[in-house]
Amino acid sequence: MQFPKTLPILLAMSWISAAAGGEEIDRHALVSRHDVTVTAPVPRSVMQVGNGEFAFGVDVTGLQSTAGNTMAQWAWHTAPLPPGTQPGDLKLADFDTHGRAVGYATSAAGQGPIYNWLRENPHRFNLGRLRLLLDGKPVAADQVKSVRQRLDLWSGIVTSAYTLDGQPVRVETCALPDRDGVAMRIESPLLEARRLGIELAFPFADPGVAGGVWNKPDAHTTTLAQDGDGSAELARQLDGDRYFVKLKWAGGAKLREEAKHIYRLEKSGTGPAVELVCEFSQERDARPLAGFPEARKAAAEHWAAFWNSGGAIDLSASKDPRWRELERRIVLSQYLLAVNEAGSLPPQESGLFNNGWNGKFHLEMHWWHGAHYALWDRWPLFERSLGWYFKIVPSATERARSQGYAGLRWPKMAGPGGTDAPSPTGPLLIWQQPHPIFYAELDYRLHPTRTTLEKWAPLIAGTADFMASFAFPDPASGKFVLGPPMKTVPENTDPKLTRNPALELSYWRTGLRLAQAWRARMGLPPEVKWQTVLDGLAPLPVAGGLYLQQEGMTDTYTEKNWEHPSLVGPLGMLPGDGVDPAVMRATVRKVMAMWKWDRVWGWDFPMMAMAAARNGEPAMAVDALLMDSPRNGMNKLGLSNGGPFPYFPSNGGLLYATALMAAGWDGAPAGNAPGFPQDGSWTVKWEGLRKAP
Repeated sequence: MQFPKTLPILLAMSWISAAAGGEEIDRHALVSRHDVTVTAPVPRSVMQVGNGEFAFGVDVTGLQSTAGNTMAQWAWHTAPLPPGTQPGDLKLADFDTHGRAVGYATSAAGQGPIYNWLRENPHRFNLGRLRLLLDGKPVAADQVKSVRQRLDLWSGIVTSAYTLDGQPVRVETCALPDRDGVAMRIESPLLEARRLGIELAFPFADPGVAGGVWNKPDAHTTTLAQDGDGSAELARQLDGDRYFVKLKWAGGAKLREEAKHIYRLEKSGTGPAVELVCEFSQERDARPLAGFPEARKAAAEHWAAFWNSGGAIDLSASKDPRWRELERRIVLSQYLLAVNEAGSLPPQESGLFNNGWNGKFHLEMHWWHGAHYALWDRWPLFERSLGWYFKIVPSATERARSQGYAGLRWPKMAGPGGTDAPSPTGPLLIWQQPHPIFYAELDYRLHPTRTTLEKWAPLIAGTADFMASFAFPDPASGKFVLGPPMKTVPENTDPKLTRNPALELSYWRTGLRLAQAWRARMGLPPEVKWQTVLDGLAPLPVAGGLYLQQEGMTDTYTEKNWEHPSLVGPLGMLPGDGVDPAVMRATVRKVMAMWKWDRVWGWDFPMMAMAAARNGEPAMAVDALLMDSPRNGMNKLGLSNGGPFPYFPSNGGLLYATALMAAGWDGAPAGNAPGFPQDGSWTVKWEGLRKAP
């Protein structure tokens, strides 16, 4: 089975010839009106250039003089084990599971070193830093004056103009679209005066947010080889991990080693400009590097192709004054996710911006990061990461087997190898389990072929086998129940008492129903054990005509009305399996009115919007997307504060929700943009979008 590893420069053109709601969209005008311009640093933020596999943070100097990381999907480091330990030494905590003990990696008590090592390793790391030097010293933030930095979204090029010591500096920065590298052109009289230089420096890998530390020069090695013709290669070694850095420059400059892991490119010829291309690779890359002009041209072609492919939403004819902010968020989210979250692994919460949660990814969040690509008809950008599920089948099989279940149990927080990181919460979470079946269905809706059916069939069968075996036949109720033990979506209740949460019950129904549909498409009879569970699952919990977060939680709307309002997800994020429409519509209204929206996460707002749209409340859907909440902000660069900063599930959720609201969903009311108000306040033109399931 082949999944694309690198992003094609030209994506397949798949938009429809005329926009729904009006004439064909002027995509260049749509995108360009949201180009980002800053005149001062944005707190905690930098612009980025990248390609989904690689990203380079760009501060206001056009390099990383004061901030910014260099990260890649393949860049993982594993520290040595604590002395005298092995990964298998971790003792599991037993949870009573309907009369039998099941062990989970939830406790660090008495085993902190190995617990923490497993949680932190492997971890992503910062590959290196490129920064400016003035008179041989690092440029400080207060030295950079008269800033005007612009991200041209259509070309993916960042242009940074400013002054240093009263002299103008202009830097153009872009990513290589098909290699893990960055290209830049620096122009200033300071170069010709031999006062301005570029420093390339390498930190030691660290699991913290920064991804690197600078105070361990003896813990790693860097070896330089250069041939004297404007190019060089550096080999890096960090414990058992290695990578390579290739440089090519023009404009009359020389590279020299300043200190351990620190190299300086300084002007040696005439002229006010230096051009540099820098590639990072896990293995030595023998292909020659192109120069800056070729890299700039390739970047511009790549991003033009991206914007001309897939879907588009134009809100500019709307009367509601909020149209511009919503459209800005939609456009910037597309750029940010293509840079950070279109790679060969499921993305971490902060993409390739920094090192949240040690750089590991959270499988329950993969939906919120990437499912939107199906609705925006950019499936290859999601498909690149889906091959990872097939690679970790052995570990998913062993996880289920060791706990006494059939099939495949997917991890919660993991690195490339698929090992579930220890956590008081993560190993007990279950709502990531149906995700692969949902992804397969998205694929089939786009590619309804036998090849698609056969590709996904083993994964669907293994996932459904686990789901059926996890549901417990409860003699008292005569139903199959979920939990205990388990952690629910909100993660704010006792796992030893949790039973029958609303979203998980609905998702179990969706997953098993789709698994049976998959068999029918392949000409196979229904799987009896799946159907037995599907027919016998407990109903979604209800009290007083409203859904509850979980069975028995009668204080859902008073004491537990914080964290994720997942009880609206069954007919919002999901298509409504097991849902009573009247009860759900009342629930959506109650949640919108009663929830503590200052104590949620960034993706809860698009989840609420999807539920409002599907339940006949389009005005509420827009209000949810643009709610004034400290957890629903997207700054000037489009970066979300809805969790550890930046929080990209907010951006992915926004794109899924707006596509659903514009193009509709299975069973949606007829007409254009059924998820937006139909009172004339919103004029929604869209093209190239797909309906949601």
